[in-house]
Amino acid sequence: MAKTPVLEAFISSFVDYLTFEKRYSVHTIRSYRDDLDAFAVYLAAEFGGMELRAITAAVVRSWLASLKDAELSSRSVNRKISSLRSFYKYLLRVGAVEQSPMAAIIGPKAGKRLPVFVEERDMAVLFGEVRFADDWEGLTDRLLLALLYHTGMRLSELLGLKEGLVDSGNRTIKVLGKGNKERVIPVSGVLVGMVEEYKEKKRFLGGADGEVLLVGKKGKKLYAKYVYRVVREYLAQVTTIEKKSPHVLRHTFATHLMNAGAELNSVKELLGHASLAATQVYTHNTIEKLKDVYKRAHPKA
Repeated sequence: MAKTPVLEAFISSFVDYLTFEKRYSVHTIRSYRDDLDAFAVYLAAEFGGMELRAITAAVVRSWLASLKDAELSSRSVNRKISSLRSFYKYLLRVGAVEQSPMAAIIGPKAGKRLPVFVEERDMAVLFGEVRFADDWEGLTDRLLLALLYHTGMRLSELLGLKEGLVDSGNRTIKVLGKGNKERVIPVSGVLVGMVEEYKEKKRFLGGADGEVLLVGKKGKKLYAKYVYRVVREYLAQVTTIEKKSPHVLRHTFATHLMNAGAELNSVKELLGHASLAATQVYTHNTIEKLKDVYKRAHPKA
């Protein structure tokens, strides 16, 4: 079933806006595109396509109902609602519509999920006992894992990390985050030493990219699939948690800071969150830890 050309054109325009003005990551943009394409396909199949101004809250609700009938999780449905909200904000901004049907849409309640993280003792085993290969890949694998854990940076931030943004003298790393926003993360002397060793050895790697910090054995910038594989491979050696991804190390960074008494607003700044709401989820892990301590230590627990 053919999709409405006008809607398709605005979706493409919105994707360009996210790419070139908002500078969102490739992964985020793909998610927006997939959600909006799915909505366009639904409109074509159920209504033979619709003009923008004819799309009402009732039409949007019928799509959301079809998603629930297809047993999509509340979390996934809410993501699609978020994509549509952002799309309509853009349409209002460019004057394509006068009002948004999303104002009347309320998403399903999703059960709160605590961020999955690796225990401190397991991270100590990873960097203290696990053997890394004595070659360029082993050196790269150890540094990328250390960077993810020591800084809490996102995967996209890691892949785009420039050599020149590591200030060894001041022990800081400047990260280019979402929306092209910069933040400075203080790091340990240990991590700085690892970076300096890596840079020194990189000079002898033929044809290595001199701009980005992390490169593969052929000197080319690392790609996401490589980092995912490395994280899964090494975390599997120290933890039994089911989910093993670069983002889990970001959760681990934040949770360990909170458990050690770090102030919430400081953790927010280190993670590059736009608001405290996104950071507050880590307080739940801290509370769970306190409950565990109470159960084990209090005689009446």
